[in-house]
Amino acid sequence: MSKSPTYKDAGIDVDAGNRLVDLIRPIAQTTRRTGSMDRIGGFSGLFDLDAAGLRDPVIVSATDGVGTKLRIAIDTDRLGTVGIDLVAMCVNDLICHGATPLFFLDYLAMGRIDVDAGARIVEGIAAGCRIAGCALLGGESAEMPGFYSGRDFDLAGFAVGAAERGRLLPRGIAKNDVLLGLPSSGLHSNGFSLVRKVVADAGLSWTAPAPAGARGDAGTCTIADIVLEPTAIYAAPVAAAIKAGRINALAHITGGGLTDNVSRILPPGIGAGIDLDCWHCPEPFRWLAGLAGISEAEMLRTFNCGIGMVAAVPDASVVRVREAMAERGVNARPIGRLTTGDGVSYAGSLL
Repeated sequence: MSKSPTYKDAGIDVDAGNRLVDLIRPIAQTTRRTGSMDRIGGFSGLFDLDAAGLRDPVIVSATDGVGTKLRIAIDTDRLGTVGIDLVAMCVNDLICHGATPLFFLDYLAMGRIDVDAGARIVEGIAAGCRIAGCALLGGESAEMPGFYSGRDFDLAGFAVGAAERGRLLPRGIAKNDVLLGLPSSGLHSNGFSLVRKVVADAGLSWTAPAPAGARGDAGTCTIADIVLEPTAIYAAPVAAAIKAGRINALAHITGGGLTDNVSRILPPGIGAGIDLDCWHCPEPFRWLAGLAGISEAEMLRTFNCGIGMVAAVPDASVVRVREAMAERGVNARPIGRLTTGDGVSYAGSLL
């Protein structure tokens, strides 16, 4: 009599999945915040809006992934920070509407459950949640043999937050609002298909020395160190700034560069004038542009170029908003103003 086939024979290791959940549970516990309910392992995550002190909340949600930055993380076995990227990409969108991040859920899909790799990834997600002040409320780990090969995996997530009804952004955007640029921590998680192409076309490896001046001693810093720098999470400085002064709009520089993302907050008849001489474009962007001859216009459409978020602020609030952000380690600098017109225009030079 032939042996009865099992789920494990088909490539699904239920025991490995359970071991991963057991490892995730205490990691997620470190992200608990007021309003968190239940624990990892149930069928759903629960959150108490009333306990969080919200009186008339509007729920705000955002979802995203890490994109092809994962390819570099997998190829270099650098999995500890992609979870921060995942949280950042969702939470930074969320706060553009003036919302407070409340909780986060993730989705991790692998060809075969790798408990160690999964734990490292989730530790990064939890780290991102702690920075953002939101609870890792649950998630899903899927084993998909025949769909993902080798060590490949995909990672997605979504964040849920809330804002009091009368405080949603954008609101009251007006000509002459000052544009404040919040510095990025690096490439964040945008433009990596182009990054990978530029590096491959140049015949470089991710373990090659980083360009001089990019970060510390280039002799001990690799290209992987530079491009995998985790995405900045702006929840705390933005929340402090909204409390201290008035912000009319926020643009997360994601899924592209300054040109298209700043345009997303502009009402009809209002344009944005940005002075590229107001900040120094960080070395990694200059290196990429020089390595492949990427034009300034293409850089501005593809990458954040050193500015991870842009706030539109009335003149009367600029000092208070900048001070509140500075107290949380963010130097938000004026980079332009809103004008009459349409779209984004530039003065000065980026490169």
